[in-house]
Amino acid sequence: MAGPTGRPAGSPGPGASPTGGFLNQYQPMGSVQDGRDPGLHDRYWEAQLEAGARNSLHWGFLAFFVGWAAYYLVAGLIGAILAGQFQEFDPLAPPPMGPLLLVSLIPNLFLGLGPAVLSWWKGQGLRRDFGIVPKRRDWKVGLLSGGIGLVAAFVMAILLMSGSLDENGESSGINSLGQLAQGQAIWILLFSLFVFIGAPLTEELLVRGALWGALEQYRVPRYAILLLTTFVFALIHEEPERTPVLLVGGLAIGIARMITGRVAAAIIAHATYNLLPAVVFYAQFSG
Repeated sequence: MAGPTGRPAGSPGPGASPTGGFLNQYQPMGSVQDGRDPGLHDRYWEAQLEAGARNSLHWGFLAFFVGWAAYYLVAGLIGAILAGQFQEFDPLAPPPMGPLLLVSLIPNLFLGLGPAVLSWWKGQGLRRDFGIVPKRRDWKVGLLSGGIGLVAAFVMAILLMSGSLDENGESSGINSLGQLAQGQAIWILLFSLFVFIGAPLTEELLVRGALWGALEQYRVPRYAILLLTTFVFALIHEEPERTPVLLVGGLAIGIARMITGRVAAAIIAHATYNLLPAVVFYAQFSG
């Protein structure tokens, strides 16, 4: 039953002291009744309830490194296979390049596969461990955060415009692949849909799911988690020219996760952030 502030009856209020001393700050998180940060703003109460209701995510670090390592392993294998296939490449009679767009996305799937497998094996599933099923509030917070991130990233891209960035802040490597597949509308559409839906799902399970959950489990301060995961989000894209843009967008996405305590809000924010680039990519290369 909720009290006058909207919190569950019996829950500690804003002035309550956290249990334990300084050393306990980094101990695994217990039940939600164990206490809360004394100066915690009301907007983060929801996230603390979500974190306290979860079982241990001590396996989150393993899930993160498994997903990241699998990404590089698969990317290396695909690169080696394709290098052999295109040794006799004839530029005057090129093979269909559309399927290569989807092949280039296969490593990205493994970013989310690591957290998913560890959640099913060690945890309670994606819904309980990460909050992957969106609630109405996740839609509101996610759309707002993603929209703000998109606008901020677009402004940053304009300020940092150079020859390595196009008008949308997309890397020239992706555009080169799109040019090779230009006119193959079905492959361009599938690639754009993955950018809009697939990439947000896999990347958020890795960064704002496994890594965030593991850091939160050991009571690392929430703003430190926000900054660290934002940096990792930019790092995994391996696009140095776009790092400032990715940091701005990643920060907005992370705020959605920090407010709600659920990965669903971050996925929605990320999809909102990716919507315009996906639409522009399809419009540019589908015809």
